[in-house]
Amino acid sequence: MVGRRAVLGAGLALGAGAVLAGCTDDDQKPAQPEPFDPQDWHSVRGQFALDPGLAHFGAFMLAAHPAPVRAAIDRHRASLDADTAAYLDQATELEEKARTAAAGGLGPGVDPSQIALTDSTTMGMGLLCAGIRLTPGQDVLTTEHDFFGTYDALRKLTARTGAPVRRARLYDDPATADAADIVTRLKAAIRPRTRLVVITWVHSSTGVRLPVKAIADMLATVNASRAANDRALLFVDGVHGFGAVDAGVNDLGCDFLTTGTHKWLFGPRGTGLLWGKAWDAVAPLIPSFSVPDGPGRLATPGGYHSFEHRWAVTEAFEFQKAIGRDRIAARITEQAIRLKDGLAGIGTVTLVTPMDPELSAGLVMCSLGSLSPHEAVQRLRDEHKVVASVTPYDNPYLRFGPSIVTTPEQVDQVVKAVAALA
Repeated sequence: MVGRRAVLGAGLALGAGAVLAGCTDDDQKPAQPEPFDPQDWHSVRGQFALDPGLAHFGAFMLAAHPAPVRAAIDRHRASLDADTAAYLDQATELEEKARTAAAGGLGPGVDPSQIALTDSTTMGMGLLCAGIRLTPGQDVLTTEHDFFGTYDALRKLTARTGAPVRRARLYDDPATADAADIVTRLKAAIRPRTRLVVITWVHSSTGVRLPVKAIADMLATVNASRAANDRALLFVDGVHGFGAVDAGVNDLGCDFLTTGTHKWLFGPRGTGLLWGKAWDAVAPLIPSFSVPDGPGRLATPGGYHSFEHRWAVTEAFEFQKAIGRDRIAARITEQAIRLKDGLAGIGTVTLVTPMDPELSAGLVMCSLGSLSPHEAVQRLRDEHKVVASVTPYDNPYLRFGPSIVTTPEQVDQVVKAVAALA
């Protein structure tokens, strides 16, 4: 612990937001966030430097930074460039400020010490799967609908422990997925020694949003008769629900959640977190530089990172808080419903994502008959100035992501553009 303090230079109490007095040149002055009205969606969109000539329905993949985040990154970078050694004396304080902001963003009752700071959702998945303690005979359950990064992390888990990893099919047709059926299917796949259940909150392949709370409640009944070290722990890849759905981790009822902050939260690129309330089941993997001690801090990989981005996570959560997570979720839901309704009215379009807003979030997928999704994406951009994406799976679909940088009017633009492709 003393070594970590020495490495990060926690000796000088300079204040987390301070800018070094030596930063006097114009090119080293920190950029100031533009004033904005968080209650005005036009003003919110004005905080982004996105090309105004495009409708950005693919921005959730790797987010653009809003003005407060850009300014924070510039401020930290300028101070590191001006006097790196002195500014690193604030590293512990700045990291804890980011961790505390993340705890607030994760919802009521979250202790900052439960949070490991990571570079991405995938890093959090890897840390958990590589560190989970399993005893002989225990197994892991996941689903057929998860991200390839999850499967690779679980393959490595099997190679390390010998524990089998099984996959459950939660629905046959995503458009008609049913919450109760999803829970029933998952429960049927659980075995007496299943120790870890790994699911994805919102499937990036189909847009299906799992009923995580109902799954957690089901697991609570399964665990009621189990010993503590045999409990089935629920681990959630939350990246496409986090920042798009109005729910905290304690609302979800899971044991662990990994997410990037550089998607729907529009946080700094290359940042993420791994939250947990059952850290006693996980061994830290990489030496940590974080202080003071605490399970999430000890699980935070040490070394030198892109600190100006990591420390700017604070402003990303403050930006969301100013707008209101509930308002953001409602805005995304409104546009997603409008988009699905519009696409469903086009005869050549097959909607993949459920119409039910309780079983979907911000992702909307569809197929366009014989037109490949890759060609559709290119034509939408070239002919209609609409930015979309393709799902990176064996069965690719055309994918849209309405968010706080898009508008209901642009949703109508997307529907007209898709109809024109037919």
